[in-house]
Amino acid sequence: MTSPASQTPIVFVTGGVVSSLGKGIAAASLAAILEARGLKVTMMKLDPYLNVDPGTMSPFQHGEVYVTDDGAETDLDLGHYERFITTRMRRANNFTTGQIYKTVLEKERRGDYLGKTVQVIPHITNEIQEYVKRGAGVGTPEAVDVAIVEIGGTVGDIESLPFLEAVRQMALKLGPQNAAFVHLTYVPWIAAAGELKTKPTQHTVQKLREIGIQPDALLCRADRPIPDEEREKISLFTNVARHGVISVWDADTIYKVPRMLHEQGLDELICMKLQLFTRPANLKRWDRLVSEVENPKGEVTIAMAGKYTELSDSYKSLNEALRHAGIHHHVKVNIEYVDSEKLTAESAEELDRYDAILVPGGFGKRGIEGKILAAQHARENGIPYLGICLGMQVATIEYARHMAGLADANASECAPETPHPVIALIDEWQDGAGPPQKRDANSDLGGTMRLGAQSSDVKPGTIAHEIYGPVVTERHRHRFEANEKYLQRLQDAGLVISAITQREKLTEMVELPREVHPWFVGVQFHPEFKSTPWDGHPLFISYIEAALQHKKRNAN
Repeated sequence: MTSPASQTPIVFVTGGVVSSLGKGIAAASLAAILEARGLKVTMMKLDPYLNVDPGTMSPFQHGEVYVTDDGAETDLDLGHYERFITTRMRRANNFTTGQIYKTVLEKERRGDYLGKTVQVIPHITNEIQEYVKRGAGVGTPEAVDVAIVEIGGTVGDIESLPFLEAVRQMALKLGPQNAAFVHLTYVPWIAAAGELKTKPTQHTVQKLREIGIQPDALLCRADRPIPDEEREKISLFTNVARHGVISVWDADTIYKVPRMLHEQGLDELICMKLQLFTRPANLKRWDRLVSEVENPKGEVTIAMAGKYTELSDSYKSLNEALRHAGIHHHVKVNIEYVDSEKLTAESAEELDRYDAILVPGGFGKRGIEGKILAAQHARENGIPYLGICLGMQVATIEYARHMAGLADANASECAPETPHPVIALIDEWQDGAGPPQKRDANSDLGGTMRLGAQSSDVKPGTIAHEIYGPVVTERHRHRFEANEKYLQRLQDAGLVISAITQREKLTEMVELPREVHPWFVGVQFHPEFKSTPWDGHPLFISYIEAALQHKKRNAN
């Protein structure tokens, strides 16, 4: 079925009490169930911060920056969306308060408002609604049956008020049959009292109703299932129907959440509210997925040598991609974080106990030498190695220093005065979508990286060719590149440049020959953004296979 272009039904998902309750997972799970009913679904994330995008925000503050095919730097929740549903995300599926204000101010400067006083209502709220319509593809061939819009932040925060007011207005315009509100809340267990407390949920719904929004469903997060008695109480005090009070307890895998919500009738409630007449949900593939996760036939342990190890959200997509590859091989993948700032030549021997080593992306010089040590240890000891983005760059620096006779080799980002900048700032490149892009050391940091999906040819007879075939197309997010001036010297020393762009000669993949090392690969792109629990990703599947082989060799 397809909704009329002008009346695309929208489900607005809000959060209350505290952040980090899993609003993105809940929204993605609802979308997955609706998709399992045969509906075409898209999703959006509205972020209330003033940054134009999360691209220059610290991973400690924001977690991972997710990148779409069209080069948008977005919230990590878009990664959940792409892993849970088949619709691909794009620039229009994520926007911030900063983008909204930037657009409105640009219109004001051009005179689009004909000299009117520009105000939060109606100008900001109208612009938010236009962005939502654009994300849902309203009036275009990309229009969907239902759009799910997740509003970042917590109800009651001053910064999210314009978004909430905008969606209240939008729901009013759409009419009750085309808009639904789902509110994620928290029901804490108070050990001293020995009971669950519903008061925080009552208060957050009260706050929502003061704004003019009555939720149709409450997703009540807790560390345990919520008994019927408490659900009755929540229903009574929030004016939400009893069947709309949904218990969402802690699960040992996120892939259990769609079944959890479905069995409590959330999808049925939404379909009735929006008059979406569909077939019953078929969640068999989710059941098979959960069965695979819960019944592994073995395990491998990966050392991730990074510098954002205190916050696992920094590597959200990467962790999931490794687990997806584990599912493919019917093994559990254990990920142990190694703080690259603390890694020394003496402590590097600790890496011997792992089945493989992975060095993820990052920015700046902090922890770089530790990452270089991790790459060196993997190379010298035959441990499977995967370097992603900065992980490829440190492997290149390490090889230049110890194998190509360039003892002082470094990245110009970390050591601007280095005599051998084997990793340097590229000043011109071209992506697949437009004219050549240019930058220099004085360019804005925001939005000036090499971003989005780009393709390059793959060298025959390499590990890269075994994985990708003749062409690799992956998403990028980086500012510095392998310096073309040093490529020949590195190749002469034995490093294989297995994928390179034709126009700019930008290095996309490096590796060591199989006769030198069983599996040593570095990639400039971010393959983790294209991994799904259903198909995994060929690069990570190959990497986990190498880890299994290494574990087997060590056992013998």
